[in-house]
Amino acid sequence: MKLSLLFQTARCVTLEIDTQDIFFTKAEYSLYVNGECIGKDNKVIKSIYDLLPDTKYEVKVVMDKEEETIEFTTEKEFVTLNVKDFGAKGDGEHDDTIFIQAAIMAVPADGRVYIPEGTYRFTSLFLKSDLKIEIAKGATLLAFTEREKFPVYKGLIDGTVEGTEYNLGSWEGNPDDMFTALICGTNCENVVIYGEGVIDGNGDFDNWWHDVKNIIVAARPRTFFINKCENVILQGITVQNSPSWTLHPYFSNNLKFIDLFVNAHKYSPNTDGLDPESCSNVDVVGVHFTVGDDCIAIKSGKMRMGKRYKVPTSNMIVRQCYMQDGHGAVTLGSEMAAGIRDVYVKDCIFSHTDRGLRIKTRRGRGEDAVIDNVFFENIIMDNVRSPFTANSYYNCCDPDCHSEYVRSKDFHPVDERTPLIKKMEFRNIKADNAHVSGMFFYGLPEQKIEEIVIENVDINYAEDAEHGMPVMMDDFEPVSKMGIFANNIKKMTIKNVKIEGQVGDKFIIENVDKIDTDIEELKSK
Repeated sequence: MKLSLLFQTARCVTLEIDTQDIFFTKAEYSLYVNGECIGKDNKVIKSIYDLLPDTKYEVKVVMDKEEETIEFTTEKEFVTLNVKDFGAKGDGEHDDTIFIQAAIMAVPADGRVYIPEGTYRFTSLFLKSDLKIEIAKGATLLAFTEREKFPVYKGLIDGTVEGTEYNLGSWEGNPDDMFTALICGTNCENVVIYGEGVIDGNGDFDNWWHDVKNIIVAARPRTFFINKCENVILQGITVQNSPSWTLHPYFSNNLKFIDLFVNAHKYSPNTDGLDPESCSNVDVVGVHFTVGDDCIAIKSGKMRMGKRYKVPTSNMIVRQCYMQDGHGAVTLGSEMAAGIRDVYVKDCIFSHTDRGLRIKTRRGRGEDAVIDNVFFENIIMDNVRSPFTANSYYNCCDPDCHSEYVRSKDFHPVDERTPLIKKMEFRNIKADNAHVSGMFFYGLPEQKIEEIVIENVDINYAEDAEHGMPVMMDDFEPVSKMGIFANNIKKMTIKNVKIEGQVGDKFIIENVDKIDTDIEELKSK
């Protein structure tokens, strides 16, 4: 067992209890702070609250007969501003927006905005640089749902210099008008929002989740949206019932999401857990997702924003996370016209998602829509319908998504519209109770997937495996218990792979230039 300090403020810390386990430790442990036992737990990523500023602490973890100790000193803090002192009621009835916002605007860089126990009704709160907000245990920020209460961020505003523009709003990869997020930050840096409390978007099928295809005034708000921000951390809190995407960092860098619970109804529309769009240096550690759409969906704009600004999402690490329900555990695309590179997913659990890895792209995303260096390692999956998918024919909701150009399996000339999938690696993965397919990779004939490496992967199928589509694409029949499907790949390395459980079509390998494998059945193809 090894202890390390992942995060700290003046009032809390987050520890990693490394026992070579994934998300949950193999046994329950006891936690001692300065010699006093504060409880038991079994999470690898564990946060401790109610600490004092500028104070030395010793934390000891005892598991079975093993124990480990770590020492640290909390940060200094100049002042705490309690939102109730600014007039917030926290009674679940009054609108507390302006009172909380007043505390945010008044707090100095080395202070803290404190939201104590209570239910605070609000619309949008706006962040500033050098800000710390603690949402305490028992505190809930409960959003209003009336559209007329929310400001609107315009998608594009013309600059005073000809040819310049200012982009504020965004909706599904386009610079469209949107209602401001419940927690909204623009052009700010050094922001920390932490605590044991809840941000509740109050989304329901009677309000934001009703008639979702019809944009009324502006696009639905996110729960958390930052635009052009740097050094932002969310830690500890529960974020639930988002009107649309839950956490949406946009053109922002150096971000950390630590020990969160991101929660929405299993069938809620577009309630993705985390959607980093054109962001770099993103760490996601110890987060539990259970949502109605993709748990994590990595993006970089649809056509216009990707082509104009060419900012990919890059250098992203996802580890010690638990993805539950949802369409995809970790999805790349489909709005990724500026590309995605260097994504590392390791030591995670995927449970009851439609897919594990989900790559969505298509003709038209463009020559900058390059996906490269995607690594999955030490993953446990259970009841994931299709553990690995890469789809170059994603029939999304764009006007041309079912056009002959997008859906055609014939060779087309490579031009400025053609996307590319380069290298993906999957190692040390166990997938139990799969349903539709084990691995499904479909590249373009004119721009094949360059390289796929699969090592030490064990997939077995549920006895009652469901029939279905492995990916959203035209002209492909539903299947059940398909082993490996690969089409239009330059190079595949498949070593120590087991696919078991009354498999239907075990291997369908077409237009693969080179296969390096220890599986005899594949060597003959």
